[in-house]
Amino acid sequence: MTVIEAHGLRKAFGNTIALDGVDLHVEEGRIVGLIGPNGAGKSTALNAILGLTSHQGQLRVLGRDPWKERDLLMRDVCFIADVAVLPRWMRVFQALEYVAGVHPRFDRAKAEQFLSTTNIAHNSKVRELSKGMVAQLHLALVMAIDARLLVLDEPTLGLDIIYRKQFYDSLLNDYFDRSRTIVVTTHQVEEVQHVLTDLLFIDRGRIVLTCSMEEFEQRYLEVTVNPDQVAAARALKPIHERAVLGRSVLLFDRADRQQLSAMGEVRTPSIADLFVAVIGNSARRAQGATS
Repeated sequence: MTVIEAHGLRKAFGNTIALDGVDLHVEEGRIVGLIGPNGAGKSTALNAILGLTSHQGQLRVLGRDPWKERDLLMRDVCFIADVAVLPRWMRVFQALEYVAGVHPRFDRAKAEQFLSTTNIAHNSKVRELSKGMVAQLHLALVMAIDARLLVLDEPTLGLDIIYRKQFYDSLLNDYFDRSRTIVVTTHQVEEVQHVLTDLLFIDRGRIVLTCSMEEFEQRYLEVTVNPDQVAAARALKPIHERAVLGRSVLLFDRADRQQLSAMGEVRTPSIADLFVAVIGNSARRAQGATS
């Protein structure tokens, strides 16, 4: 089943184009990373998907028009932003009562069960909790909502690495069941690499890369080139080159692994390295078009 389908999605704020003809296709049971630099259009895309902003072009989410049918859509959708946004004056039991009151698919018993594995007291105020405890509380609220689509916008911003890992591990092991679909934006791409099934890179309001993680692992190769092989490696037209400890590291799209192995150490690049390469090439093309 198709969960998100967009064709020619466009949104402008005055003379600023936030989305410039975006096409999206997200199937059920996928975990999609929407990754882009600040100002790339991530938040505007999420707002359109959630029915929070009008737009031009075609957009269907769970078969509905999110702008015209938002009330119905939100019965099957859960949106979680930065985990630090819970009101600091609110007590834990009040947070449970509030979510139970606003979301028809919230299972309070399930949230209580998750909280029973933590040191969080029901009468504690959010401001009395550590950042890690706030993350655990937020996670309890998320995992207790039986939503078909979960949208996460920088969900672990401000958390230390231990709690960021715990958040994503719990999300994957205790929430995701192949019938739910998750869309997540984050700057900490290395930490979600093991979670994602699909990648979407967005830059200047346009999707500049879309691929599954299976395709990513088969398609892209990175080589730390032997010094005497740099010229030969460059002749194979890498999409990006950087220097690391005095060695040239080249990134290739659809190159022959055996041929590259003769030139140096070959490995699958990180999402972060591919992101830098693709966004850098996108920026250069944009500059070339305006010069």
